[in-house]
Parts: sequence; C-alpha cells; structure tokens
Amino acid sequence: MAEKAWLAGALLEQSCSCHWVLDARQVFRGVYGDSFSFFGVAAAELQGRPLAKVVDKKAVAMWENRVERVFAGEVLRLRTHRTQATWYVCLFPIRRGNRILYAGAGAREITAWGTAEQELRQTVLSALKAQEHDRKTASRFLHDSVGQNMTALGLQLDLVRMDLEHTSPETSARLGEVQKILETIMEDVRGYSYELNPSIVERAGLRPALDRLVSRVRSRFAGTVRLLADSSLKINPKIATGLFHIAQEAVENAIQHAGCSAIEIAIKSTRKGPNLAIRDNGSGFDPEDVIGVRTGLGLLSMEHYAAQSGLVLSISRNRGGGTVVRAKARGAS
Repeated sequence: MAEKAWLAGALLEQSCSCHWVLDARQVFRGVYGDSFSFFGVAAAELQGRPLAKVVDKKAVAMWENRVERVFAGEVLRLRTHRTQATWYVCLFPIRRGNRILYAGAGAREITAWGTAEQELRQTVLSALKAQEHDRKTASRFLHDSVGQNMTALGLQLDLVRMDLEHTSPETSARLGEVQKILETIMEDVRGYSYELNPSIVERAGLRPALDRLVSRVRSRFAGTVRLLADSSLKINPKIATGLFHIAQEAVENAIQHAGCSAIEIAIKSTRKGPNLAIRDNGSGFDPEDVIGVRTGLGLLSMEHYAAQSGLVLSISRNRGGGTVVRAKARGAS
C-alpha cells in the first residue's frame, strides 16, 4: 500500500500536466505537477490561496461559476487559453460517499492541437466566404431577374384581365385567380431572396431588418422574443450587416440548443459605436466547453462577421441561467 501511495503521489507531482483540488470556499487545497505553465505560479504559492486571486480578474466570475457547477455534480471539459498556450481542462467532483467534498481539476497543454484547429477554422472561414458570395449571387438573380420578370408578367396579366372584363367575364375572373397565385409565388421568391441575402439591412437599416427577424422567429418559436431598439437607430451599413448576422446566429443558437423560453435582442448607439446584446434564459453556454462543439459553426460564423465588421464579440454565461452574446465597436461601453 505504501508503494502504491508513493507511486500515486509521484505521478501527480512529476506529471507534465497540472492538477489541483479546491474546497467549497474555492481555496486551493492541493496543487500537483507543472502549475507554473498553467497558472504562472509555483505550486507552493498556490496552496491555501483563493481561486479568485489566481485567475485573471475578467475571468473570475466565469471560473467561480464553473466550480459551483462542479459542486452541484457536473463534470466540465473545457478548452482554454493561458500563458500563450491552449489547454484542455477537466473539472470534476471528488466525493466521499454521497457527499461532494472537493472540486478536482486537471489541465493538459494541447497547443499543437490548437494550431491544427486554427488551420481547420481558416478552411471553414474560406468556405463560409465562398458560401456568402454564392448566396448573394443567387439572391440578386432571384430579385433582379426572376422577381422583376414575374412583376412584369403580373402587369401584363392585369392588362389582359381588364381587356376581357366586359367581353369575357369568366376568363377575366380566371386570370384574376392566376394573378393571386403569381402574387403568392412572388412573395415566396422575395422571402427566399431575403433569406439568402438580407439586403434590407443596407437598404432600410438595422431596425427594420431586426423587426423582420423577430417576426419570422415568433412564427416558429413557442417562447417570447423581445426587441429593444430605438426606431431612429442609425448605424454604418457595413457594421449593421455584421450586427444583423450575429443577432441571427445568436437567436438560432438559443432556439436550437439553449432550451430557452425567452430571447431578448437589445441594440443601442453609444458615442464610440453600436452595442448589441442577445440574451436568453436557457441552460447557459460556456464558449470554452468542448461539449458545446455542436454549436461551433454558429460561433465561428459570429466570429467571422464580427471580424469582418471590426466588432468585439463576447459570449458569457449568466449565473442565474442563460447566455449573453455581445457585439460592440472597439472601445464602446
């Protein structure tokens, strides 16, 4: 038994990974392995210190929330960045009987995997850009060619219907029915053209585009959707398009993955630029949670549109539940 205990201790102490144990007050009770690479502090200096005094100030709430979830029985698998390296972190409850006494954690550097992932992300981004070009081309064809030709056809039918109104009322009535069918098709074409390329953002502004987005979402979402935006909102069209795409992706993620019953889209202008926030009351989403890869394409799309528009994108999990996606101009409050 003594040899087994020594071997377990040596494995932890001499590991190239970092392992630690936190108590219910989120204080380090044990630190093993290469803690300097992950925390930037030697293991002896971490012993007895609160987690909040070790992690970056901006990330304190996020890490405290993660530990709280572990003490509630969750196992978390995260991919995070620290000290210019990419790490895989696993947080798990340590039980004695039915009681959770500690939160255990292990961190392993996966920078090489991160580099491969970045290359894959660039490939996906290139595919997204190509897809965006194809969608715009198809949208222009539907709007400029199909839409205008159908409009001209509708006008010609209207003239023929009026010519036959007195000489052949029955034929005129039939033409009226044909016109109604044509109008339905034209509305579908306009709607599909908009889905492919919501140019309404550039033509009419962000507020009308968001109004239409909310209207479409309400038709298929059982919960409540609320839009908070000034009717006189004026934003640079290029930035507005990026904000719209981010809102669209965030809302879709909330509906598909969050299990929420309420979504709020809020947009305001500040002296330094626009500030967009999309909130939901769902299960919450930690962007570093590797289990959340099913929403990876949506997140990647949001990152793409934010970079394209010069916006800062952030995603956070509320302590009370739910997720907040924010996109704002650099320096905006």
